[in-house]
Amino acid sequence: MKLLDGKTLGSTIEEQIKQEIRELNQNFIYPTLAVILVGNDAPSASYVKMKSKACERVGINSLIFGMPENTSEEFLLQKIEELNKDLKVHGILVQLPLPQHINTQKILETIDPQKDVDGFHPLNMGKLMVGLDGFIPATPLGVMQLLEAYHLSVRGKNCVVIGASNIVGKPLASLLLNAGATVSVCHILTKDVSLFTKEADFVFVAVGKIGLLTAEMIKEGAVIVDIGINRTNEGAIVGDVEFDFVAPKCSFITPVPGGVGPMTIATLLQNTLKSARNFAKDMK
Repeated sequence: MKLLDGKTLGSTIEEQIKQEIRELNQNFIYPTLAVILVGNDAPSASYVKMKSKACERVGINSLIFGMPENTSEEFLLQKIEELNKDLKVHGILVQLPLPQHINTQKILETIDPQKDVDGFHPLNMGKLMVGLDGFIPATPLGVMQLLEAYHLSVRGKNCVVIGASNIVGKPLASLLLNAGATVSVCHILTKDVSLFTKEADFVFVAVGKIGLLTAEMIKEGAVIVDIGINRTNEGAIVGDVEFDFVAPKCSFITPVPGGVGPMTIATLLQNTLKSARNFAKDMK
């Protein structure tokens, strides 16, 4: 069994980004990411802080717009439109989840697709589906780059994605299909997930449930990518996989923390850099 070390790879990617940003700075282009946080959700605030620190490490300007829980949908839409028009802003990210009184899909559709570094706009989702260039959601993109770094090809392999969210499961399934995999997507209505996972060469778990994937559910030598993030009653961070029992049976596995998480941050920075580069080309 080998660990898929996202922490080390993420740091390597950040160093590459840092160098490329220095080159952009010489041409008076300063990549800038605007992050909107609505409400007082502690995990969301923590994620925003992590993203801001990552931007600082590589030289990306980060603008944090904190708004109270009772912020109106209209006010939020106005702020997004302002950022859409701001030529100094290259990426716009609205931290999810939003308060219940705000229509999340409407908010995501208002973001300029060319600044949609989260890759959640329907235009970017559609481009991903048909294999066109656009912004790919950070977590699925990070997963694919992690596999590539370890020379783990999914071409012609049986892959199972557990979880069908718009943020991870669906875009990851599209990326795997585009890479030549045979893909099964399991979700809350799947009657027996193990029927799929026992035959899988690769299993990707993105649900948010401790101990969801057990050793009995996988075949010997499978590659396991744990995308779940959970906190135990003791305060420890764990994934969706029973790591201690699954790890000895598989060939490669991501640790939690230190696996997919750092790759998500690194690929978000990549998307912001990509947006700034696109902006620079349009200005020529």
